[in-house]
Amino acid sequence: MFLLTGQTAIVTGAATGIGEAIARRLARAGATIAVADLDAVGASAVAASIGGDSFGVGIDISRADSVEPAVAAVLARRGQIDVLVNNAGIAGKAAPLWEQTDEDWQRVIGVNMTGVFNTCRAVITHMRGRKYGRIVNIASIAGKEGNPNMTGYSATKAAVIAFTKSLGKEVALDGICVNSVTPAVIRTKILEQLTQQQIARIQQEANRARAELSREIVTLSIEAAGQVISKSVDSRDNRRLVEEFVAASDKSRNN
Repeated sequence: MFLLTGQTAIVTGAATGIGEAIARRLARAGATIAVADLDAVGASAVAASIGGDSFGVGIDISRADSVEPAVAAVLARRGQIDVLVNNAGIAGKAAPLWEQTDEDWQRVIGVNMTGVFNTCRAVITHMRGRKYGRIVNIASIAGKEGNPNMTGYSATKAAVIAFTKSLGKEVALDGICVNSVTPAVIRTKILEQLTQQQIARIQQEANRARAELSREIVTLSIEAAGQVISKSVDSRDNRRLVEEFVAASDKSRNN
């Protein structure tokens, strides 16, 4: 069902992984995708494989002087931006706080938190002028529960959740909906504790969880989401998946 026909969506971090899956799902819903990524070549390759009028955009979301001209280029090419999906992010250094450097901290803040600020600020005036817009920020369960050895990541994802709610209230009367989705973080170290059979089953579940996440993004991007002004949506399959990871890990350690 082509619910986004005629609309333009920017998806950051869309050259690979979840971002690419989101871009493809939005395209299947009818949107033209600006595949935005630090890897400009990869972004263009994904856009070409999506087809239609989709196109790649090179962008460093941590820098306003990269984001603003990138958004301007999308507007010059398409004339409108209807949807922004802030998917790009980094995990940062996996280490306890006392092993984190200033550079480690600033890098994860620059991408995960300042990046969302930069992209939202770059599109919001345009969306307010049109009295329409859908912004979906990818946060994480870590932003609600905190992950050990990931203080920077957890803190920035908590910031994204709060930022989303705050911005959503600011533009609630402008026809703009701002929401966040909180998928679970899948840890490699847990995988190392599991059997190959467990890993195979969980990887199969992870593929379904990724599909579910991309479906949720489309739901929050369509007109029907107009009643959802601003909230944080837990990705159900991802939350269930992380609970299974923990349970399987505990069982593995106890055997």
